[in-house]
Amino acid sequence: MPFFFTLKISFAESVIRIPPFTDVLTRTADHHLRLTLSLTSFRYLFTDELYGLAYLFSLRTAFLSTLICLLLGYPIAYAIARAPRSAQNILLLIVILPFWTSFLLRVYALEAIIDNDGLLNTLLLRLGLISHPLIIMRTNLAIYIGIIYSYLPFMVLPLFATLEKLDRSLIEAATDLGSPPWRAFLEITVPLSMPGVIAGSLLVFIPAVGEFVIPSLLGGPGNLMIGRVMWDEFFGNHDWPVAAAVAIAFLVLLVGPIAIYQHVSGRQLEG
Repeated sequence: MPFFFTLKISFAESVIRIPPFTDVLTRTADHHLRLTLSLTSFRYLFTDELYGLAYLFSLRTAFLSTLICLLLGYPIAYAIARAPRSAQNILLLIVILPFWTSFLLRVYALEAIIDNDGLLNTLLLRLGLISHPLIIMRTNLAIYIGIIYSYLPFMVLPLFATLEKLDRSLIEAATDLGSPPWRAFLEITVPLSMPGVIAGSLLVFIPAVGEFVIPSLLGGPGNLMIGRVMWDEFFGNHDWPVAAAVAIAFLVLLVGPIAIYQHVSGRQLEG
């Protein structure tokens, strides 16, 4: 229902009233329903380069963040999966422990760490490793740090679930046949763990590409992620049709490739 409500607003036009958009479905004097659709908001997306830049910046930020989460999360998940059963629960508890606190509170805590006079710069200055504070806040680096810190568990947990179920006898058979550990890892473990890689990547990429809180609190004014653009259109410009069109185009941009992947995967499983 929220999606269809947003879709309806995207085909309306902006007006100065409450709510600030025209009616898409109206009743005429002879009690007939009249459907009035406007593509003005969608055309506006293709004429103003701001939205294209916001989409590209969001996709790039989400892709790089997902890639770094994968590079960090895979060794963590692999180590937990290879740990003794008695230690796995403790290690998993450490991974999910940040979820016990508010997401907003964690981002504010991260701001206190990486700020110019925060814990990180204070520690590095006292150790003599730097001569002046590192400028991290209000930069792209701060956004990457915030996204990676917040969404890394979403990468670790699916990877662990996949790696923990792998048949270790396959690795033993490869070793018995003379395969070195690195080759067995690349040719057996990595291919069999691809479902976890894909699931974890989607769980990180999808929320990261539409992230609003982290860019707002840690990023600068030039960090135009699409979530922030939608917020400005809704509550700054009060242009609900354009904001709804941005959301619909964003949804199509994400759901389209995912649907194609699901279709291809289903065909491969049937084959």
